[in-house]
Amino acid sequence: QLQASGGGLVQPGGSLRLSCAASEISLSRYVMSWFRQAPGKEREFVSAINRGNLNPLYADSVKGRFTMSRDNVKKTVHLQMISLKPEDTAVYYCAADRQVITSNIRRPVSYDYWGQGTLVTVSS
Repeated sequence: QLQASGGGLVQPGGSLRLSCAASEISLSRYVMSWFRQAPGKEREFVSAINRGNLNPLYADSVKGRFTMSRDNVKKTVHLQMISLKPEDTAVYYCAADRQVITSNIRRPVSYDYWGQGTLVTVSS
């Protein structure tokens, strides 16, 4: 079970911190990722951290503005978002999978577990 939170309405240039709390799974064994889906668009990859907690991967559109982190003890992952733009408006989903390989890490179909999504709206 994954529970995402932290979304809301923010002005362009603002910041938000999303959280994803995991229950019933051992977080350290899972690749954890964030995806987002804007209205009328396909779900797209945002960021991922592999099991070994190596440097996160980011979509080019968010690189330098978003920072993903994980806390295996607290079973939580976070997505710190700064310098938000209107095009960042979307429902953000956290996802987890034990077996996804690096080459498939950006593909939504690679993940078995999904949170319910949290809406981020960037607007003045």
